[in-house]
Amino acid sequence: MTDQDQKQLGNTLWAIADQLRGAMNADDFRDYMLSFLFLRYLSDNYETAVKKELGADYPDTSDLPNVTPLSLWYQDYPEDVPEFEKQMRRKTHYIIKPEYLWSSIAELARTYDKSLLKTLEASFRYIENESFDSSFKGLFSEVNLNSEKLGKDYESRNNNLCKIIGEIAKGIAKFSTDTDTLGDAYEYLIGQFAAGSGKKAGEFYTPQQLSSILSRIVVLDCQNPKSGKKDKLENVFDLTCGSGSLLLNVRKQMGEHGIGKIYGQEKNITTYNLARMNMLLHGVKDSEFEIHHGDSLLNDWDMLKEANPNKTMKFDAIVANPPFSYRWEPKEETAKDFRFSRYGVAPKSAADFAFLLHGFYFLKKDGTMAIILPHGVLFRGGAEERIRRKLLEDNHIDAVIGLPANLFFSTGIPVCILVLKKCRKADDLLFINASEHFEKGKRQNRLLPEHIDKIIDTYQYRKEEDRYSRCVQKEEIAKNDYNLNISRYISTAIAEAKIDLAKVNADLVALEQSITASTQKHNAFLKELGLSLLP
Repeated sequence: MTDQDQKQLGNTLWAIADQLRGAMNADDFRDYMLSFLFLRYLSDNYETAVKKELGADYPDTSDLPNVTPLSLWYQDYPEDVPEFEKQMRRKTHYIIKPEYLWSSIAELARTYDKSLLKTLEASFRYIENESFDSSFKGLFSEVNLNSEKLGKDYESRNNNLCKIIGEIAKGIAKFSTDTDTLGDAYEYLIGQFAAGSGKKAGEFYTPQQLSSILSRIVVLDCQNPKSGKKDKLENVFDLTCGSGSLLLNVRKQMGEHGIGKIYGQEKNITTYNLARMNMLLHGVKDSEFEIHHGDSLLNDWDMLKEANPNKTMKFDAIVANPPFSYRWEPKEETAKDFRFSRYGVAPKSAADFAFLLHGFYFLKKDGTMAIILPHGVLFRGGAEERIRRKLLEDNHIDAVIGLPANLFFSTGIPVCILVLKKCRKADDLLFINASEHFEKGKRQNRLLPEHIDKIIDTYQYRKEEDRYSRCVQKEEIAKNDYNLNISRYISTAIAEAKIDLAKVNADLVALEQSITASTQKHNAFLKELGLSLLP
């Protein structure tokens, strides 16, 4: 499928969403739209695998337009169903009963069948509780099919669902539904809904341009980035994973089999469900990822609670885009928390360093962490200065990358990327000022591929360039009281051209002589004509 086709599919789906959501706000309708798209993907993937498994026994229902092949097979061979489902679990890691497949649901919608709503509810419950070997309870918990926003009574809700599902079915019928295509469409819709929900978007969506930068950095060899990407990552972790786009970008960089397992944590229940759907929809098997619903600041994931350094879970790569300057409530005992005891506790007014230190604690010695933060972490005083100073003294901050303003849906402020490592060969700090390299947009600025490539190339090869990048020794940073404000180390001012006064004077004298000669010549003509001379 071409990029143009993918864009067209995204536009088609967005047009359907925009047309059908009516009085419902974008956030609410997002949950319905993306859930239906997810069901379509699971069903198509499953039916493709079923067709391959059954081979010649796959029923031909061309003369039975209202019957799905799998439902006919279930009717004809009921005694074989248990063994067949066991086999499909081994092949696809999940099963779906024929009546809960998208093709069955879409047929109910096409005919405005009164049982659609109840069947859809049963389908969602089945997928949550029985389809997968892993637990996906609550996967559709934010999709209220009995909401009055869909209609005042059962009949109107059922009819509206028939209309929505029918339009989606028609809209995507002519497009491929492989993981790359539908996965990209899903990401596109998340981005479109994020744009429509303004400030709330920061809770679940990192723009793809920024995801690309972080993911391309953390997959590079930790000790020698010039050598390129690592061959394999045992695991990758995002402590505030949102809809999972950052994690999926890392997977994209490493390839389908380049990561052992993906881990994410997300506090918001709606976004947590989005992330789980997003993983499956991009072809990540349920055994290949684990997303935890919880609060990273409280460290409430049992897997990460062990304080014994020899037993604690550690990660090859960590990416994060936490909420900026988030207010939190550290307690007295927080200072003794194994994540913060060495560096200190972030202030109540801004948890930026709390998120950073949480992730950094779980980074392997040969791992790389990249985190998006507001510029304030570079220069604010008090507790943040002490944390920053200790991280610098321990030689853990590898690079500071300043980005343009207005890249996010949720805020117009400029942000930076901090790259951290536990074992660094370099003893200097790379500063990159990419704040002036972007394409200006009406609502948002954009980083083009060449802007992203320049950042990665500069980081990977530790290049220095006037007004763009510089490697700074720790002694100079110490003299600046460990202030990491990029403008202290990279001047963006354009030097004024030096004026050669002697040359300017000579030019003026020559100009004066030329004017005098021209005036004399002109007066000679005027005298011949008997006219008044010029002064």
